[in-house]
Amino acid sequence: MSAGFLSVLPLHAKPGDDIVPLEGIRYLTAWDVEPLVAVSLLLVGGLYLRGVLTLRRRGDKWPVMRTISFVGLGVGGIAVARFSFLGVYDTVLFHTHMIQHMILNMIAPVFLVFGAPVTLALRTLPKRPRGWLLKFLHSWVAKVMLFPPLTTGLMIASPFILYMTGFYELTLEVDFWHDFLHIYLVTVGVLFFFPLLGVDPVPIKMPYPIRILLFMLTMPFHAFLGVTIMGSTQLIAEDWYLAFDRAWGLSPLEDQSWAGGLIWATGDITMFAAMITIFIQWVRDSQREARRVDRALDREEARQARQRNLGYDGPQSHPGPMVAGDNAKEEPQ
Repeated sequence: MSAGFLSVLPLHAKPGDDIVPLEGIRYLTAWDVEPLVAVSLLLVGGLYLRGVLTLRRRGDKWPVMRTISFVGLGVGGIAVARFSFLGVYDTVLFHTHMIQHMILNMIAPVFLVFGAPVTLALRTLPKRPRGWLLKFLHSWVAKVMLFPPLTTGLMIASPFILYMTGFYELTLEVDFWHDFLHIYLVTVGVLFFFPLLGVDPVPIKMPYPIRILLFMLTMPFHAFLGVTIMGSTQLIAEDWYLAFDRAWGLSPLEDQSWAGGLIWATGDITMFAAMITIFIQWVRDSQREARRVDRALDREEARQARQRNLGYDGPQSHPGPMVAGDNAKEEPQ
């Protein structure tokens, strides 16, 4: 494999590297753009903007906040997590990795989902690709991938499997697994929030109370994991972090305590905000349904009023058949 090809692959800090301390202005200047990731993000953001432009050219509107949510906060959030000091030091400091973890797994996916990319695609794709997308959305594969209890289980189990087993240390030591973890976190986050937030068409539409319940289920697990990490006196990936032999920043144990607090606080805040959003959607849908029923009742009342004005009270008001002699005068004897 050529050195030129190797140079475009992401490189991650390892013990023995010359690590610049993360202090002061370094929080703003420590950026390292990974070409393959950058191209992928530009492609995703560019396709979304092309869809928005297609709508505008034909005179249709697309909410500006959806574009900001998807491109600016969703794709942009992933870029910050990967290229800023969070990505540069994600193998050096546990708490920077944890901030990165929460952005990739919870924060960026929420904004990607709120951008309604599937709705945009259905409105802009040519007939045949649009048909393929609709077919996929109604397929059993989509129903399994977006089955809320399954995605909720993945969201709950993944951090426990990652940090309570040796897999996290593997992601630190092997670049492939390190980058796989980032892709996995974003994927699971999108699969979790996509059916529960319900911005785009979904193969299985869950009732609002069930969605809120699923969000609530994740909160105590994140809290439990966070408290466990905070209170542990045994370092996660101890050999790896001690090998850096840092004389700057938080001590390894303080670093781990901060990481535990971050997964606890960020997880609960994100899920609570999502529950509030779902509750607002529920209220708005109930109001829309009430208005629809009111309009239907108004139309029915107007129809009955018109019928009364015409002297017609509906099929129930027809007099029975006239019987001979009913209204005739009696014949004199």
